[in-house]
Amino acid sequence: MMDRNKSTQSATKRTNLMFSLIAKCKAFVKWYIPSGIIKKHRERIRAKRLEDLYNQFPKAKEASDYFLSLDRNKQSIEIVEIIDYIKKHGISVFPYEIPNIKYRNIEIYFERDIKMCFILHEGKKMYFPEGWDTQRVLSYYKSLCIEQDAASPHRYETAEYTVQPGDVIADIGAAEGIWALAYADVASKIYLFECENDWIKALSKTFEPWKDKIEIVNKYISDRDGEKEICLDTFFKNKKINFIKADVEGAEVKLLKGGQSVLLKTYNLSLLLCVYHKQNDAEVINSILTGNGFRTEYSSRYMLFFFDDDIREPYVRRGLIRAKNKFSNRK
Repeated sequence: MMDRNKSTQSATKRTNLMFSLIAKCKAFVKWYIPSGIIKKHRERIRAKRLEDLYNQFPKAKEASDYFLSLDRNKQSIEIVEIIDYIKKHGISVFPYEIPNIKYRNIEIYFERDIKMCFILHEGKKMYFPEGWDTQRVLSYYKSLCIEQDAASPHRYETAEYTVQPGDVIADIGAAEGIWALAYADVASKIYLFECENDWIKALSKTFEPWKDKIEIVNKYISDRDGEKEICLDTFFKNKKINFIKADVEGAEVKLLKGGQSVLLKTYNLSLLLCVYHKQNDAEVINSILTGNGFRTEYSSRYMLFFFDDDIREPYVRRGLIRAKNKFSNRK
């Protein structure tokens, strides 16, 4: 225990020292170097970053040119925000000003005996895969905070879509488990579906305080059963479920096709599904859900998922669809 505490304190001191040195360097640069030079330097860095991005993802350049060619006065507020953001910062998957500060000065700890870093997210330990250094952890956690900011198009939770005490929930495509972790004390049972082996050990450590209510499932949710995949209908045939969140890299339609009994027969069911991975997923998934008696809504704002080579005009995609079935008695 003493070694673990020393390792934790040492990692924290190194992280705090790094932020302190960065702050001092910035202050030195700001004091001694004219602002015009700093501005030009930042512009060169931004230009190089965008050049590298465009070379790696040609669709990013294509989308950027498209938005910059639009008549700003004829666009909706959401599109105007995208145009203004691209003019100021260049293109981004989340093309809006999202000033989330949760990740700033975050303390990163290291447990030597298991060789994993963790951070305290809303007072709970969240572990990261073995081999991740502090910079990678910080960068990843920053992206999580931005992704789940109230202003983000990828935001899961809303006042209406919140897990209630005693709910049974499924986090499908759990990764680090940030969504399920928020409800670890509230839910009565939590299923974590994750197929990336690097995350399994980290999830086990993160949810260790709630191990009596946690089940980690190392299978894909799909529209058929196999060695590494299983249908929702098969898995939940004799199990209760109230709330499903799914981010499965474009397999959300397969998930729904393999869960027709769950959709039709489950009372009081809420869904949070990502719809940005494929060009027409938002429309297709909405059609499936409304056809099964669900009330639906999209998350606000848009994402520019230029990692997909099939993305095309108008390039914007909704991030999430939220849904409740017609039997739901949630307020």
